[in-house]
Amino acid sequence: MTPPLLDVERLTISYRFGKRWIPAVRDFHLQLAPGHIVGLVGESGSGKSTVALALMRYLSSNGRVESGGRLAFAGEDLLGKSDAEMRSIWARRVKLVPQNAGAALNPSMKIGAQVTEVLGAAPGISGAEAERAMLRMFHDVNLVDPEKVADRYPHELSGGMQQRVVIAMALITNPELLILDEPTTGLDVTTEAVILDLVRGLMAERDTGVIYITHNLGVVAQLCERVLVLYAGEIVEEAPVDQLYAQPRHPYSLGLLNSVPRLGQSKGDSRLHSISGNPPALTQLSGGCVFAGRCDFVIDKCRAEKPPLEQLGDGRAARCFRWEEVDASFLRSSDNPIPQPSSPLSPPAQRGAEFPSFREGERVLRLDDSVGDRLMQVRNLKKHFPVARSLEDWLRGKTPAPIRAVDGVNLTLGAGRTLGLVGESGSGKTTLARVISGLQERTGGQLELLGMDIRNSVRERSPDVLSKLQMVFQNPQNSLNPYLSVRQALRRPLVKLRGMTPAGAEAEVVQLLRRVNLREDYADRFPDELSGGEKQRVVIARAFASDPDLIICDEPVSALDVSVQSAVLNLLARLQEAQGTAYLFISHDLAVVGYLSDVIAVMYLGQLFEVGAARDLFEPPYHPYTEALVSAIPVADPEHRAERVLLHDVLPSAQSLPSGCRFHTRCPRKLGAVCEEEAPPWREAEAGHAIRCHIPLAELSALQDNFLRPEQIGQANA
Repeated sequence: MTPPLLDVERLTISYRFGKRWIPAVRDFHLQLAPGHIVGLVGESGSGKSTVALALMRYLSSNGRVESGGRLAFAGEDLLGKSDAEMRSIWARRVKLVPQNAGAALNPSMKIGAQVTEVLGAAPGISGAEAERAMLRMFHDVNLVDPEKVADRYPHELSGGMQQRVVIAMALITNPELLILDEPTTGLDVTTEAVILDLVRGLMAERDTGVIYITHNLGVVAQLCERVLVLYAGEIVEEAPVDQLYAQPRHPYSLGLLNSVPRLGQSKGDSRLHSISGNPPALTQLSGGCVFAGRCDFVIDKCRAEKPPLEQLGDGRAARCFRWEEVDASFLRSSDNPIPQPSSPLSPPAQRGAEFPSFREGERVLRLDDSVGDRLMQVRNLKKHFPVARSLEDWLRGKTPAPIRAVDGVNLTLGAGRTLGLVGESGSGKTTLARVISGLQERTGGQLELLGMDIRNSVRERSPDVLSKLQMVFQNPQNSLNPYLSVRQALRRPLVKLRGMTPAGAEAEVVQLLRRVNLREDYADRFPDELSGGEKQRVVIARAFASDPDLIICDEPVSALDVSVQSAVLNLLARLQEAQGTAYLFISHDLAVVGYLSDVIAVMYLGQLFEVGAARDLFEPPYHPYTEALVSAIPVADPEHRAERVLLHDVLPSAQSLPSGCRFHTRCPRKLGAVCEEEAPPWREAEAGHAIRCHIPLAELSALQDNFLRPEQIGQANA
């Protein structure tokens, strides 16, 4: 048998808190063969990133690996190596892609120089060869204009672009061992699919061993061979990926899998399952099962005794006294039935427009006559960013074309409804949201809210308008002032925007916390005392503090664990039901968007290409771009193997837009010259569903007849 590339036994990792050393990961083990891939899953705080750093021998100064364990790489004992010896291994043989790409890049160096520096230490590679390899890798990870990216600094790139640069930096040396720590969390599904293909190719061509750390159960199902489930620093289950997904043997694994939203599932069907409570603090671990405090099936023995990691045969292990009773959908015990999903949500408090309308030139295409109460209308909205003139431009008297990030978007949103906006990074989703919210001034077009013409900038908007429109961002850590308590953060909009007295605001703070399922004592906590999910709940409570009519949610759950994500989605659906608030919900996760949305709009290179009711958008006919997005979803079912609709080339630059249909350079169904030369017309598939495409809808439907449908896809990624 081939000796393991990585052999880990009884690894315990501790951190120093004051004068105490607290074990964060206990008795971790792992064997990884060359050319194989193992997935590590679990919530934030379970110890996944700590394991990654320990395997790299790159723990912080207050962390250490306790004696008694074994960590061998290619037969070499890493625990006994010096820092100098480890640096030679880090240079080419072992690579880590961290979750926070921004922190991994040097802010004072241009991107190209940072990547070529990685190859600079290799003998026999010239500077020109290193630069060519860098540009090829940038193209492979779907970076638009590799030469321009190479000439920029990290702060000039979006978060998704930074992540792709860090992935390119790790892959460029063809390492023997690759540790990926949440590498695709902030990426859209098409780019994620490209990255996963790169990983598969590296494994096949170079026999690279891969450890993939993620909370995305869809990626694990489609990529990994074995799975280790971590909770509170312990392995609670280990199994081949197909067996774990077919029949989990630990209640925590079962809870994670049940929390994944299915493509085609909506808030009108049922509430999403979520795991109640939070993981225990490292300093508060009891002598019993670490999951006992959150387990729906706990018995007295679980609280009194620590279950061993029991070997179940067939390469499976579970740390649970009742593993024989755990099934994929229920626990075989009459006294501890699994909780059933909540009842479907009732219609929103304020019924608004079921379908949007938008303009095509001067003609208004209305997808449904019963528009109802119109909350927001966007007409021909544009946001173009000017590009600074280079020396060559000055000499030639040339003005460079602007970046047309948003280029003529028309939308209508009704009161109490949710409009989902999907598309790849660079499609213009976030720019559109920032223009609507007033964080960026529009280049042209009109924006109406509650019949009022809304001014460009936040500074120009009245307090009344500001109170009607709020925003929830992707990263709750950056959304909260670290020096303000939760009470202070919530009280500010109550006083400033709703005009409440201090006493009235104090009482309302308590009510807001209750609405987002947080106790009253959370009011006196600061952001660094909250988990990621708790921070996002506070951000949502702050958004609702001004009693808004519209909340723009820009990737509000993409960075959250799957169970926390389901809880936040349930919260947003419940608050919408109670308050009648409308959402503009932006995400690259189609299952998440489909769950919360009434209407979905698909955006590409600054324009809308498909608009339809959420219940219909995943049924043919699709726009070919939508078809590619849906096919790229990593499905949380190892048995599912669908043929992907591959997109040619990379997303074009918004500064140099293709002629004709903007999608023709990548479209797998391009007709020919008509797509290259003429802008496509809007075609109405049915009431509430329109597609911008030259291909007749009947022909599209026939081409896509054997394509994925929601009931075939099953569970989509979280």
